[in-house]
Parts: sequence; C-alpha cells; structure tokens
Amino acid sequence: MKLPSENSVRVIECLKSLGLTKYEALVYIALLKLESATASEIHEISGVPRASVYTVVDQLLDKGLVSVSQSAPKRFASFSPEDSISKLMEHIERDAQFARDSLSKIYRERTGPDSSGEELIWNIYGVENIKKKFTDTISRANQEIRIIAHPQFLSPDIQDKLISSAHHIKVEIITPQWAAEIPKKMKVYVLKHPEIPKELDKAKEMMAGGVCIIDNRSVMVIVGVGEEDAVALFSESEGFVRFFVRYYNLIFDWAKKTG
Repeated sequence: MKLPSENSVRVIECLKSLGLTKYEALVYIALLKLESATASEIHEISGVPRASVYTVVDQLLDKGLVSVSQSAPKRFASFSPEDSISKLMEHIERDAQFARDSLSKIYRERTGPDSSGEELIWNIYGVENIKKKFTDTISRANQEIRIIAHPQFLSPDIQDKLISSAHHIKVEIITPQWAAEIPKKMKVYVLKHPEIPKELDKAKEMMAGGVCIIDNRSVMVIVGVGEEDAVALFSESEGFVRFFVRYYNLIFDWAKKTG
C-alpha cells in the first residue's frame, strides 16, 4: 500500500528530522508494507539503489528499527512505528541531554571566575524583546533575584514567574504596587514614587522601568514601558554590576525604613 502522495514527502521529512536519512526512511516505509522482504524486494519497493540497500538496512539495524532473519537469502522486517518512533525519540533525548550538559559546561567556564570578563553592555529594544530577555534572565538565576520595577512592567506572567522562582531561590522586589499574593519566602517592598510635577509627566513615563540583579553576576536595566520608548541594557561586566548593586542597596535601605 502506497502512502498518499500528499503525505509521503512530509512523512519522509519527519523521519529525517528524527535522525533518519532519506534512504533509511524509504527502506523503513517499504518494510512496513510487508511481513518481511529480501534486499532485492526492498530495492523494488523503496526505489533505493540495489547497491545501497544492505548499507541502509545495516544502519536501520543499528538504530533498532528492523530485524533480520538467519535464512538464505536474508529477510528483513520492520518493528512497529510505535516502537521505532519511541527509539528514535530516546536517541534524540540522549543526544540533547549530552549537548545540554556539554554546552552548559562551556558556558559556566565562560562566566566563571577565570573568565576574561569583557566589559560588554547589550542594548535591547521593544517591550516584547525586553520581557523575553527579562524572563530568560530570571530563569538562569541560581541564588537570588533582586528587582526594582515599575508595576506596569511586572505583568501577571512575570509575577507568576517570580513567584515560582521564590520557591527555590531568594527573591526581593521593590515596587510602587503589588496586587498578587506574596509567598512566605518572597520579599516585596511597596515603595511609593515621590510626586513629580505635572509638566514632567512625559519624563515620568520615560523613567518607568526597573533594575534586575541576578546572583550579583548580571544586571538588566529597563527604561520606559511604552512600545516606542522602551529600552534595556544588559551586562555581566563587573563595573556595571557593582554600580547597580550599590544603587539597589541604597533603594532597598530606603524601602525598609519607609515600609
């Protein structure tokens, strides 16, 4: 039975995304159509060149997708799609975990005490890009998150992320307004902004934003919450981090006294 023409190309592409070559996908699909087949029969059904069939079948045997008989000539049979796809997924997951562990080690060495510490400051424009980077920055925290933020920036999804983080690391927030329930392990200091003259309303909006300090190692500074004027700076440089840690500590001391 042939695959419907509109599906055949997509099925092959899906199998390729799972780690098979085009020839492997064609041979596996051919074997699904029969109880078993010889190399010659596989060639006739799949269209894979006769000289390549044994090599391709050996590759499928290594992947655990087909079995072989001890008869002469040898006959080959496929395992069910359920078993085969599960095996391919397991292989992908193992490779992904290996890649994640290896790349994380490289990243930790880059950000460790022996790293060169280039004084780089990155610019980020646009509210959505800033929120995406902000969420990613929060997700990388291992010890603590300290934030001074405008309530407009602390949207419900960001609040949920911070509340979730507070279950396993220290989270401190200084903001003029906070409506969500505060977990026991999370510290929120509500600190009202000083009054700003009406003629400076536009400047007031431009000043909205915040400072996020992660593990005393990286800092994100946000200015503005409008679509057009929002901009953020992100850096892990020692001088940048030290400056905003001092700034945060100054505001934090004030918040504790007035809170």
